[in-house]
Amino acid sequence: MSFNSISVIGLGYIGLPTAAMFASRKIKVIGVDVNEHAVSTINQGKIHIVEPGLESIVQHAVNNGYLKAVIKAEPADAFLVAVPTPFKDNHQPDLSYIHAASKSIAPVLKKGDLIILESTSPVGATEQMAEWLAELRPDLTFPQQVGDTCDINIAHCPERVLPGQVVKELVANDRVIGGLTPVCSARCVELYKIFVEGECIITNARTAEMAKLTENSSRDVSIAFANELSLICDELDINVWELISLANRHPRVNILQPGPGVGGHCIAVDPWFIVAKTPEKAHLIRTAREVNDSKPLWVIEKVKSLVGEFLIQNPTKSATEVTTACFGLAFKPNIDDLRESPSLAITESLAQSLPGKLLAVEPNIEVLPASISDKCTLVTIEKALDQADIIVMLVDHDQFKDIKPEQVKSKLIIDTKGLWSL
Repeated sequence: MSFNSISVIGLGYIGLPTAAMFASRKIKVIGVDVNEHAVSTINQGKIHIVEPGLESIVQHAVNNGYLKAVIKAEPADAFLVAVPTPFKDNHQPDLSYIHAASKSIAPVLKKGDLIILESTSPVGATEQMAEWLAELRPDLTFPQQVGDTCDINIAHCPERVLPGQVVKELVANDRVIGGLTPVCSARCVELYKIFVEGECIITNARTAEMAKLTENSSRDVSIAFANELSLICDELDINVWELISLANRHPRVNILQPGPGVGGHCIAVDPWFIVAKTPEKAHLIRTAREVNDSKPLWVIEKVKSLVGEFLIQNPTKSATEVTTACFGLAFKPNIDDLRESPSLAITESLAQSLPGKLLAVEPNIEVLPASISDKCTLVTIEKALDQADIIVMLVDHDQFKDIKPEQVKSKLIIDTKGLWSL
């Protein structure tokens, strides 16, 4: 095998599990991250994120000398770049983290190395990374210069795993491999086959980049349909959950469930990469993003309306005496990830606008983010049920599914996940 050591740049929700998978196959893995807390935690055999099954793998890999975390890049045979790719103003892709990762690994590159961009990226990002590296290391040759005879192989392989099931899906899922040359693709397949049991399907880099964006945009459009349907049903006094359940009895209909919006670093971000590249063509994709981005605003207005309703029902109370509880801050069930979370955005807005007490129930975190910590209190399910006048169900964590309808029958409720609506 041509890979005796592997470096993973970025030890977050994708990078750390990927590093752990390689290390579990007794390959020397060097994880690189600018977060000193993350580096220190990993080197203790612990993890700084919530992902079922991951900590025991990391602990075993660290204890047996196959995984270490560092601040500064070190030489390796392959480099996997798994850093964030957010967007800037006006939803333009921000490649600054990829650029920084390129600068960090450039000094330690040697002839024969493989570099794989795993970060979800706009079309052309892998080629841009190759250009940056060529500028930083003019003593080496790159695919765009000499093709298959290059010193450094470069490919794109997007991650496509579900938070909460990353350990399983990294191994089982198929991978889309987009090398800048055929040799780049072949070496990329060789690397992933160290632990990937799914099929590795070869295409070009641009198609591989677009594949991930397409997958998430497709889901975003489907969610937007469900979210728009929920707005229509609210206007027409129809139970959207019952409606979807009935419609889905059709053998060729599978409508998704609505929610408070769309979050995470993928579905809420990736479609904008397509829109940014082809703004005159991506009409449906843009509209879906706008529908899903507007859903939190609708939820916020519904909460404010319920405060008014509560005051009408309780004329002796003032708005400062109304207690509201937001159930869930993460962007999806049973994880601690708050990135691009519509639930957190809703809670932040309510913290600023509601005069009364605001409670947050999020069983997967121990400390509230700074954006709401001074105007919101993190409490248990039991305390929230006891104290709240208004309950806003935002994330259907497993713990919340155990709440019986009779426990909330005396409350005013906005149930964005339909837990008590059928």
